[in-house]
Amino acid sequence: MSNIRLIARLDIKAPNLIKGIHLEGLRVIGDPNEYALKYYEAGADELVYMDIVASLYERNSLIDVVERTTQNIFIPITVGGGVRKLDDVKELLRAGADKIAINTAAISRPEFITEVARTFGSQCMVLSIEAQRNPSGVGWEAYTDNGREHTGRDVVEWAKQGVELGVGEILVTSVDHEGTRKGFDIDLVKQISEAVSVPVIASGGMGTMNHLTDLVDGARPNAIAMADILHYDRMTLEDIREEALKAGVPVRERVFDNTDR
Repeated sequence: MSNIRLIARLDIKAPNLIKGIHLEGLRVIGDPNEYALKYYEAGADELVYMDIVASLYERNSLIDVVERTTQNIFIPITVGGGVRKLDDVKELLRAGADKIAINTAAISRPEFITEVARTFGSQCMVLSIEAQRNPSGVGWEAYTDNGREHTGRDVVEWAKQGVELGVGEILVTSVDHEGTRKGFDIDLVKQISEAVSVPVIASGGMGTMNHLTDLVDGARPNAIAMADILHYDRMTLEDIREEALKAGVPVRERVFDNTDR
């Protein structure tokens, strides 16, 4: 198994870094660029920026944030929120993003996935899935607009279709677990990881180190995105990496230096 990437996730409601529970009840944390630099210096493998209200208001406001970030941060950056057309992708890549995460526009027009992959490469096209368990307790439905809007799509089938259309990576966020500090939805991540051939990033629910090790043991994701546990200083990335290595979790032993990207 290849090294699991430790990713700092930063949800943005311009111009602020925010955090909520179940993607709601948003609380302002601070300046996203300051936190991004902090996590970079602490050894994050990657950063994920998500403008969580961009699709709702049909706009993307992350270009300035990304441009500022890439002035002194040299690790891969994934950016999502409000991306609706190829020009949006192009502008974010020009601003310094490495990958683009798309949810609402992909749901609305699945062929957009193929257009992005063919124009910019599959490695650039990340399918962002907001997953919520069905009331029956069996399976999950994909949502849009920060977990507000039903799509009627089964999450696992949507992930498989996304890969067929050209997706190079999947970011799956459990709406049920997000911000709860109660652990990841291991079954959700496991089913997606087993169903697709591309890397899977798990997001939503990390509250303790045991949650990370349980997820790795039970679901084998390729990367783990963390927010709450970092923003509120309950654990640092240095601590998480050290504890992961002690537990036998395959993560990198070194941090990026300023020449890496």
